[in-house]
Amino acid sequence: MGFSTSLQGQASHEALLGRQDAEIKLLETMRRCLTNKVKSDREYASTISSLTAQGKKVERSEELVGSLIAQSWRDIMDSIDQTAKLIKQQADSMESTVVEHISNLHLERRKARKLYQEEQTWLNNQFQQLTDDVSRKKTEYQKNLEVYKLMRSRFEEHYIKSGRGGRKLDEVREKYQKACRKLHLTHNEYVLLLGAVTECENDLRTCYLPSLLQRQQAIHQEFIVTWKGILQEMVKYSDFTTEKFLEIHTRMQKAVDSIKPIEEYKDFIGKHRTRQASPIRFVFDENLVDDTSGKLLPNKLTVDNLTIDWLRSRLTELESSLKTTQQNRQASQESNSDSKMSILDYSREREELRLRCQEKKLQRQADVIRGALNELGCEELPSGCDLSMEVSFTEPPVINKRNTVPDNGLFTLRRNQRLMTLLRSPFKSLPSINDTKNGVIRARSEGPASKPVNAPSVVPLRGGSNTSNNQKGNGNAGLMEEEWFHGVLPREEVVRLLVNEGDYLVRETTRNDECQIVLSVCWDGHKHFIVQTTPEGHYRFEGPTFPSIQELIMHQWQSGLPVTSRSGAILKSPILRERWELNNDDVILLDKIGRGNFGDVYKAQLKTGKTEVAVKTCKVTLPDEQKKKFLQEGRILKQYDHPNIVKLIGICVQKQPIMIVMEIVPGGSLLTYLRKNAGTITQREQLRMCKDAAAGMRYLESKYCIHRDLAARNCLVGYESIVKISDFGMSREEEEYIVSDGMKQIPIKWTAPEALNFGKYTSLCDVWSYGVLMWEIFSKGGNPYSGMSNSQAREKIDAGYRMPSPEGTPDEIYRLMLRCWEYEPEKRPHFDQIYTVVDTLSQAL
Repeated sequence: MGFSTSLQGQASHEALLGRQDAEIKLLETMRRCLTNKVKSDREYASTISSLTAQGKKVERSEELVGSLIAQSWRDIMDSIDQTAKLIKQQADSMESTVVEHISNLHLERRKARKLYQEEQTWLNNQFQQLTDDVSRKKTEYQKNLEVYKLMRSRFEEHYIKSGRGGRKLDEVREKYQKACRKLHLTHNEYVLLLGAVTECENDLRTCYLPSLLQRQQAIHQEFIVTWKGILQEMVKYSDFTTEKFLEIHTRMQKAVDSIKPIEEYKDFIGKHRTRQASPIRFVFDENLVDDTSGKLLPNKLTVDNLTIDWLRSRLTELESSLKTTQQNRQASQESNSDSKMSILDYSREREELRLRCQEKKLQRQADVIRGALNELGCEELPSGCDLSMEVSFTEPPVINKRNTVPDNGLFTLRRNQRLMTLLRSPFKSLPSINDTKNGVIRARSEGPASKPVNAPSVVPLRGGSNTSNNQKGNGNAGLMEEEWFHGVLPREEVVRLLVNEGDYLVRETTRNDECQIVLSVCWDGHKHFIVQTTPEGHYRFEGPTFPSIQELIMHQWQSGLPVTSRSGAILKSPILRERWELNNDDVILLDKIGRGNFGDVYKAQLKTGKTEVAVKTCKVTLPDEQKKKFLQEGRILKQYDHPNIVKLIGICVQKQPIMIVMEIVPGGSLLTYLRKNAGTITQREQLRMCKDAAAGMRYLESKYCIHRDLAARNCLVGYESIVKISDFGMSREEEEYIVSDGMKQIPIKWTAPEALNFGKYTSLCDVWSYGVLMWEIFSKGGNPYSGMSNSQAREKIDAGYRMPSPEGTPDEIYRLMLRCWEYEPEKRPHFDQIYTVVDTLSQAL
């Protein structure tokens, strides 16, 4: 059981980084404590030396010459002085060796962690790049497929309309052939890419990732060996000869001897064990070839006269590149064998992996092309034929005076039967084409001409597009790039932004399951105009039409004309998106980590900077009133900046779902943290948590913000166990807030009596909740008023009951809790006073 086989998952990677951080913190603690010990030992030795100097100064010593008692006293003082010198000597040795070694180890540990994180990030980027390459090629495939289907549809349509031929039909046929050729080439590139990236992904996952983790385990174990040696040196310079010191030394030696580097990470691996990294499966999307009538096959190269030359040229290029890559790899291996590679140097292994991956990628593509070409044997493609038009009609169309048409291979291809079987006609699924003279012409791939069949009508062609829909789509293109377009921002938020006469913005709304674009203007109040769509796909209000919404808005703004004559609203100043309004596409949702009142909570990543964030989403089906409440938390957070308040990064309202993007706080909720670490949390840590929460609430109080839902479940634990106030969904930016919509979803056991009884909230209500939060911290995640229902707790509080002090709580802290739980709000302390008390207690401990 080791790193390479057991820690390949993302959760294990994060846990390993957390373990490294914890070890770095431990080194910092050890260095700080040993520095203080050296200082204390020197001060102690200096004090003893001063005492012995005073003890040797005996008054009237001339009268004690020859006294045995006086000689004994002088010998005792000399022995104590020697002890002081020994203590100072060991303190000097402790500083020059142990403390210095710990400092060096600390620097090396940080460097190793940084290198590991960089390599892990590089590896993740490689996986992402492979996925992005496939995605881009698939998008290109889909685009060419759409062009192909459109050209095919036009060809069929012109064939029906034109009857037997003509210049227009030839032009359409040429465009159709060109689109078909491009589709086939893209198909081949897509097939080749899938095979290549599969090889690269397999090497990254099965070779580089285990090697990286195995090297990390070796690094960690080497650190433990060094660490153990430092601790042994510390024990050496703490070894005194008295029985008391000997007993302490024995215990310390036993503790050091228990360290076994080979078993250091055994429990850690067992606790964070995950499955081996699963392969990223690159599968051909068979939907891409549904409309190619079997001509293009999944994971099969298309070999015809459209691609044969390209394939042969591509094979030559691949073989040349493969030879060069093999030579470079051989040279790299010889270079590596001649020099000793540092365990922290990843560059050579990375280069070896790159060359090996490149070699396999080229080899795989060359083998696939070679196999496809060998399948044809030594047969040659028929000259002058176009396999993309592989059909045979029952009767040749009459297009000249002699009623004949040269057989150029376009309509009959029977000379290469093996190739005909391999390549299917794109017209396999075409409907019957009505010919007024000869009956019905049916598409087929080979065989003798069929007899005419009478058909009542022409079947409508598939794949036709709606003109108005296309124009509408084109009109909306690029709308999200306009700074005055605010996406699906709720109407209430829009009204808040439009302040001055003539202020305007454009947004998107949904009515009766139909998406509509709305122009909102501040004019004699607030007015909202739905952008009208004409049958031709243009846009208008009352005046002229425009092919795009951007042109329509620009016309209204520049002309100074009213949007409608009845409203008289004139566009003066566009309201641009606020800096914290992000684009939904800039946020990549990763893992679901929780659920809130309005939707799910995700761990996510920003495209720019690859920053990890936490994202709250709002369900699309919620009414606008609920979406307004959801955005309220973001509106409050965007103006706050404090280390003990969770930081807002932005809000996404360009499209559904609406999202609030915040800093990710890795420790999770304070309540979960308290319960999980109940056995190890110290009183000093509990005081620091109370201090952090008090600092955050003091800041909110200074901003006249009432949180209304302060509790351990709504606090988060960040790096270095810092506590941050979170979940501002119920918060209000007022000195006093009166509830007018009932007391639904109120946390009864955390809420002050005046809020429960009269619906009146002030910052002093948060002080009551803070007292309950302190109780949760010192009870290590206990349930307040355990065994009581909400109504029972409320009745007992009104009757004067207060929760008893949790076990081990300092008396000063419990007295502060009781002050927070004063029934009369005026008797409670403000957060500024609370912070001072907690800070003083924290420093005194």
